[in-house]
Amino acid sequence: MQRHAILNTIGWGILLPLGVIAARYLKPFTDPAWFYVHVLVQSIGYIVGVAGWSTGLVLGNYSVGVVYRKHRFIGIAIFAISTLQVCAILVRPGKGHKIRVAWNYYHYTLGVSILVLSILNIFYGFDILAPGPKWRYGYIGILGGLAGLTLVFELVKWVHYARMIKGLNAPQEQKLQGAILGTPNSHRTDGV
Repeated sequence: MQRHAILNTIGWGILLPLGVIAARYLKPFTDPAWFYVHVLVQSIGYIVGVAGWSTGLVLGNYSVGVVYRKHRFIGIAIFAISTLQVCAILVRPGKGHKIRVAWNYYHYTLGVSILVLSILNIFYGFDILAPGPKWRYGYIGILGGLAGLTLVFELVKWVHYARMIKGLNAPQEQKLQGAILGTPNSHRTDGV
C-alpha cells in the first residue's frame, strides 16, 4: 500500500504540477526549451503515476470485498484522462493550424482536470491509509510550496512583460500580450 501511495503522490501529485509550472513560466524565458522540459517532466510523472495506478489495481485484486469506490473511480478517471493527454501530443496541430486553438483548450482543460482529480484522490488515499498527520501535512506543505513557487513565477513573468511593454508600439504590444496569455498567433513561429 505504501508503494501505491508514494508512487501516486510523486507522479500525479508532485511531478505533474511541476510540469505545468515549467510550461507556464519557462516559456517566456527559455523558448523552445520549456516545451522539452514540460514534456520530460510530464512523461516521468505519467510513468510514475501509472506505476502507482498499477499497484493500486494489484491491491484491489488482493483485497476482495474491500472496495473504496470513490478512490478507485477517480483513479481510473485520472489514468484515462492522462492517457488521452499523452495520446493528444501525437496529434497536436502546428502553431498556425486552424484547430490549434481548440486543441489548446482541450489540452488545458484535461490538464486542469488531472491536477484537481489527482490532488483530491491523494487526500482520499490519506483517509483510507490513515498514515498519520505528518504525511497529510507534508503533502499540504508540498502543495503550499508549489503554490508559492507559482506565485513568485507569476509575479516575475508579469514584471518582465510590463517592462517590455513600456517601450513597444501598439502592434508589438498586442503581439506580446498574445504571447503572455498564450493565445494563438503569438510571437512563436517555430512550430513548438
